[in-house]
Amino acid sequence: MIPSDIKIRPISKEDTGLIIKWRNDPRVRDNFIFQEPFTADLHNEWLKEKVKKGLAIQYIICIGKDEQPVGSVYFSHVEKDSAEYGIFIGEEDAKGKGIGTGAGRLLIKKGFEEFGFDEIYLRVFTDNIPAIKSYEKIGFKIKDTLKAVECTTGEKRDMYLMETRKV
Repeated sequence: MIPSDIKIRPISKEDTGLIIKWRNDPRVRDNFIFQEPFTADLHNEWLKEKVKKGLAIQYIICIGKDEQPVGSVYFSHVEKDSAEYGIFIGEEDAKGKGIGTGAGRLLIKKGFEEFGFDEIYLRVFTDNIPAIKSYEKIGFKIKDTLKAVECTTGEKRDMYLMETRKV
C-alpha cells in the first residue's frame, strides 16, 4: 500500500547536504551511471546549469506531518514534449514502503498535466528489480534493452529503456 502522506516540494540550495549524503550512499550511487563521489560543487552546478535553466525539474520527496525529506524525484533532459524521469530514496528506513511509487505518480501526473509532456522515459539497470516493479506500477513499460552501458567507474551493465505516454 502506498502511503497517503507523500508530498513533493521543489528542491532548493538548502537541500544540498541531503542530496550529497543520499547520492554518496552506495545503495543509491550504484544505481546511477554517474558513480563518482558527489560534492556540493557538483550539486550547485546542477542547480545552476540544469534546474535554474529549466533543463531539469527536481523535487524533494517528503513524508508525514512534519514533511520529513526522504529522497528526490526529478525530470532531466527536459524538452518541449518529453523528459527523462529519475528518482532515489535516500533514507534507508523509507525504502520498500511504496514512497517511491507514490512520489513517482505525483511527478508523472505533473509531467503530463502541468508541464505538457507527451512522453516520459527512464533508464534503469536490468538487475534493479524493485525499481522496475515500481516504474511498472506508475505506467512505465520496457521499450528497449541498452546493452553494456558504461558507468563512470568503467563497469558495463545492461539497462532497460522504459517509457510512459500521455493518454
